[in-house]
Amino acid sequence: MSILIHPTYFPSISHFVAMTKTDKIVFEAEDNFQKQTNRNRMYIYSPNGIQLLNIPVKHNTDNKHQKFKDVKIEPAFNWQKQHFKSLEAAYRTSPFFEYFEDDIRPVFEKKHTFMMDLNFQIMEIVTDCLGMDFSYEKTAEYFHEVEGIQDLRHLANGKKDPSQFEPYTQVFEEKHGFINNLSILDLLFNEGRYAMEYLKNQEL
Repeated sequence: MSILIHPTYFPSISHFVAMTKTDKIVFEAEDNFQKQTNRNRMYIYSPNGIQLLNIPVKHNTDNKHQKFKDVKIEPAFNWQKQHFKSLEAAYRTSPFFEYFEDDIRPVFEKKHTFMMDLNFQIMEIVTDCLGMDFSYEKTAEYFHEVEGIQDLRHLANGKKDPSQFEPYTQVFEEKHGFINNLSILDLLFNEGRYAMEYLKNQEL
């Protein structure tokens, strides 16, 4: 079965569970940008519990709908430095942070103009870290409803994602308990080479 899914910022675990169970990945590339979705945000497990990391983007001044592929990152904020510091505070003591640190560092050094381009770079980096085959197609036009393909575009909106997964060891779980369906980075830094096996064993 093929899936239709959004390229988001260090996607949630549910994204990757879906991607391990499909023969063909199609990324939505023609939709309008929606605020407060994971297109430009991720959730990590910080020392204080769940933490939102959000990339500032430039919004149209004329209030017209803007396609996500045309959305530009706002360069006035030093989000890259802030996000990497947050990841260090959250995962420096995790078993696999140092192992993958050099792989993900380019995300926080290269200056991307478009948010979608950054997200595709991230997908390529993370799938490589997971040892996951990564071939995909992009949509050529937008359809509100699709046939012959599993529509998982709702996973980009965390509030509409009901996925529940088996607990794995997290750095601060003794303080705050297990937090479900965070960014794939949480699983990667905590489980390392076992992350792919974990993903294959989960159900959406």
